Amino acid sequence: MMMNSTLILEEMEIKDNTFARQFETMVDGKMISVEYSFQEKKIFLTRINTFEGFENDELINVFLKNILQIAEERKLKVVPIYPRITMFFRKNPKYKELLPPGIRI
Repeated sequence: MMMNSTLILEEMEIKDNTFARQFETMVDGKMISVEYSFQEKKIFLTRINTFEGFENDELINVFLKNILQIAEERKLKVVPIYPRITMFFRKNPKYKELLPPGIRI
């Protein structure tokens, strides 16, 4: 049963809303988003927005993994600004290669 829900989470549809400068996905008909800004070849992940009552850390982790995959495909370095995103990098050292030189988490 758990594998099914994980599989569904992995197939997350993410929209890059460049006008609002955020990655967006829908959960139970409501939007969650991660705000970003660009500087040179770096993407700064500045905030996670969820709806009231949302507490699914695993879904946030999958959302972040998908965003990091997008950043990697676009050959961007990632600068986590938001504490929850910084914590994700600490718990998932395999993504540290996406950090710009000199950034330690």
